Parts: sequence; C-alpha cells; structure tokens
Amino acid sequence: MDYQLNLDWPEFMAKYWQKKPVVLKNAFPDFVDPITPDELAGLAMEAEVDSRLVSHSNGQWQAANGPFEHFDNLGDSGWSLLAQAVNHWHAPSAELVRPFRVLPDWRLDDLMISFSVPGGGVGPHIDQYDVFIIQGMGSRRWRVGDKLPMRQFCPHPALLHVDPFEPIIDEDLEPGDILYIPPGFPHDGFTHETALNYSVGFRGPNGRDLISSFADYALENDLGGEHYSDPDLTVREHPGKVESYELNRLRDMMMEVISQPEDFKQWFGRFVTTPRHELDVAPAEPPYQQDEILDALMGGESLTRLSGLRVLNVDGVFFVNSEPMAAPVPAAADALCRFTTLSQTELGDALQNPEFVNVLTELVNQGYWYFDD
Repeated sequence: MDYQLNLDWPEFMAKYWQKKPVVLKNAFPDFVDPITPDELAGLAMEAEVDSRLVSHSNGQWQAANGPFEHFDNLGDSGWSLLAQAVNHWHAPSAELVRPFRVLPDWRLDDLMISFSVPGGGVGPHIDQYDVFIIQGMGSRRWRVGDKLPMRQFCPHPALLHVDPFEPIIDEDLEPGDILYIPPGFPHDGFTHETALNYSVGFRGPNGRDLISSFADYALENDLGGEHYSDPDLTVREHPGKVESYELNRLRDMMMEVISQPEDFKQWFGRFVTTPRHELDVAPAEPPYQQDEILDALMGGESLTRLSGLRVLNVDGVFFVNSEPMAAPVPAAADALCRFTTLSQTELGDALQNPEFVNVLTELVNQGYWYFDD
C-alpha cells in the first residue's frame, strides 16, 4: 500500500519538531492497517523479534519479554503487546516508514507496533526520542504533559514510569491520526477499544554513546598512541598540584584524536550504520554472477533494499551495515544511499562499469538488496 501523508513538512519542522507535541488529525486519510493482530502475535513468537507484553490489573503492573509461546489466559482487558523494528520483518508495515524519509535516515530508529485491548497501555512515561504515533484500528486516549523535571520510578523492574502530570494534550485518536511527541514530554496512552498503534521513532545518540564507541574505534585502529610530553617543564614549588595549562594540554591531546576528519568519518559511518535491531538478512542462494545482475537490470528489473538496512553517504564516504562500501562510481554509490529501489534509471552509466557491477553483485549476494521476484 502506498501511504500518503497529509502534512506540511516545512511548517511542521519549524513549529513542532523537537519543540512541542501536536495531534495531526487525519494525517493518513482512509488509513488501512498494514498488519493484523494475529500477524503481530506471530512476530512476537519469533526469537529474532524484540517484543514485550505489558499488563495492568488491580493496581499491579507486569511486563514480560518475548519470544512468547502462546497468548492464552490474557483476558480481554488491561494488556498490550508490543513489537520493535517490525519494519525489518514485515514488508507491508515497512511502507509506513517511507513517508517519513524527508527526515535523515541516520536519525530513524525503527517502527514499533503495539496491539492493546481496552484499558491496555504501558503507563505514563518519558521517551528520549522523537516519535510519531499513528493510530490504526480502534481508538486510544492520549495524554501528553509539558517538558518539566519529573520523578521517574519503576513500578516493575522492566518499566520506568513518571508521576501523574497535568496534560497539555488530552485527546482521543482515530484511525489515520498522528500524535507527534518530541523527547522529554511525559505521555500516557489508554485504550478505549481494541487498537493497533504504529510508532515511527527517531533517535539521536547521547554523548556517552559517541565517546564510548569512538574509544572502541581508537583502540581497534591504534589511534592516540602519542604520549603526553612537556619539554617546557620547569621546577615545581608545589609538586602536588596539577596546573590548569597541563589540564588544557591533556584535553587538547584528547580532542586531537577526535579531530582527525578522516578517522572521525570512518568511525561515525560504522557507528551510525550499525542496526540496533536484527535484520532479516537472507544471502542469495545460489549466489548471482555479475552478468546475471547486469542482464536483469538492463532488462527492466529493479532491486529492493532490505528493510531496515542502513546505507549512508557520510560526507562522501559510503557505508552499509557497519562496513565501508567501495564506491568505484561515487554517483551510483550515492544512489544506493538515496533510493530504496534501484533500476537502470537510478544507476545509469554505472552499469557499464564492471567494478561497480562487482560491488553491487556482492551486496545482492549478501542479501542486502534483492530482486522482487
């Protein structure tokens, strides 16, 4: 299904993105659910899919992680089933992410889908990412509070909640409506009638994640091996004191390691194309030969990118799934990052370049792109 998102993006970005929450009424006109509750339950039974079941009864919260063997004895109220990265495993659901590709791919986290029965929800909480919650079948009431310092606590080891809050949004969502919530705004969804919700999440790394990942890269690549030196050292009256100029020199040493533009790009490309959830990778069996790939593309066939695969152009250096990607034809490598479907149109003259066709053949054989047939 081709989902058309009825949204003025420039206005939305200027007014709401990372600034304040908003309900976008009928953003997907005539919305049709891409998945059934039974299909979602089936995914939650698979070991590769991150899923959880959250329930609330008699004032008690419970949460369990999948995979699940059955869903008997749950009753008909007070529980939700959630599955992460459904866009990696269910092609019709992945179509819901496509209208959001006006935002940078590197910021996309995943598509989470929840099925909830009346009274179901995960409780009042705060997320540290941007989320577009699309209402599918059924209806849910959403309350969103202002971004204020709030106490967080665990009603169950697997759940983090916030204290009650005064809502700035309090609305029932109907099929096709979207609730956008920036990071840090407390929110709570309560199901009126059995509902499906689709959350398209965008996440920015925190400083700790960046430093820790760069440190790993520096160790692997033997960066920053130079030792502190001080040929200008003079006799010290107070040997127990570290001088501010010494601290500055140490900080500069550390900055110097991060400041090498090529190393920084190589590290970031690997870091940002590493998926946070498993991919449904199926290497080509038997492997394709280069001439087969070329004949198929020249014959009008097209290649589809594996859903959830991260393929990025990092300032002219190309990466796929945490590895550098050879780019004998930079314009064609850029097309691999830009388009999720590739045909002769997108690849152009690069198909006359045997080196490029060789790179493409390897990517197809790894299961990163595939022919739809």
